[in-house]
Amino acid sequence: MTHHPASAGPRADDGPRSPRGAAKGLARIFDGVGGPFLGLVALVVIMAIFAPNFARPVNLINILDQVTVLGILALGATAVIITGGIDLSVGAVFALSVMVLGWLSHDGGLPLWIAMIACVAAGGLAGLVNGLAVTITRLPPFIATLAMMSVARGLANMTTDGRQITGYPEWFYSLASTRYGGFLSITLMALIVLYVIGWAILRYRASGRSVYAVGGNPEVARLAGIKVKAVTTWVYVVAGLMAGLAAIVLASRLDSSQPSAGEGLELDVIAAVVIGGASLSGGVGRITGTIVGVLIVGVMHNGLNLLGVSPFLQQVIIGVVIAAAVFTDVFRRRKERSA
Repeated sequence: MTHHPASAGPRADDGPRSPRGAAKGLARIFDGVGGPFLGLVALVVIMAIFAPNFARPVNLINILDQVTVLGILALGATAVIITGGIDLSVGAVFALSVMVLGWLSHDGGLPLWIAMIACVAAGGLAGLVNGLAVTITRLPPFIATLAMMSVARGLANMTTDGRQITGYPEWFYSLASTRYGGFLSITLMALIVLYVIGWAILRYRASGRSVYAVGGNPEVARLAGIKVKAVTTWVYVVAGLMAGLAAIVLASRLDSSQPSAGEGLELDVIAAVVIGGASLSGGVGRITGTIVGVLIVGVMHNGLNLLGVSPFLQQVIIGVVIAAAVFTDVFRRRKERSA
């Protein structure tokens, strides 16, 4: 009789219905995102206990609506941060895009669908300038996007001399207001589709792997045949395009375009990506982590508002959370190097 060693097949206690098998399944699902996900669960439980009306279905739907803009912006910022860059202009480019949309459709007399295309194109153009400033002129991403932040914010105000634009067609407003299945709007569905596409590209496409390679070590990536400058430029272009799409979502939600839109939003965007596990040093980040980070920021803002916490104190809290997330990443990297 042939003897089969115990290690020759799957162990009985590793089956999908065993505790160990279930734990391994969860580990695969939340690989690299387990910490932020547990943090989200804990935050939701705390807010449900202490924040009035937090757990009501209408408020939970409201949170999803509120994070749609942040989620789209954070999607673009994830790719930028994975390459080791940073985009401080995202809020200002977002404002410029939304004002291009309003100005062309109202003052310019163009059909709204053309204005929507121009809105996204404006964001992409600003992103292209950011990318070329980083790759061609070799400006540090911090300086390049800081300059763009000032330029884009100024152009957003110059478009209408600081005047907001209101009154979009009913069909446009319904993109964010009409719900299917009780909670899904067109804008929320667009967010989900964008994240699925982003996740698939970063996980399965060569272009996605190139983003990680550039963030891990640009010189090694160059020697491996990756066009580092092209990859770096394109991630900033994508971030700009996401700002344009987010501008359409905001205009649909508010039925208006405001030059002050997105002020301070870059802090929330960076917070969402970093809380989700991305490293500001580059080479590390996940779309699933960004989703969790976006929800954490959204739940935090919503819960703190329900608790009556001052918006100024909320900024302090977000800053502390960013610092804690970065410290955790630095500590983890030091631990890995010393292992």
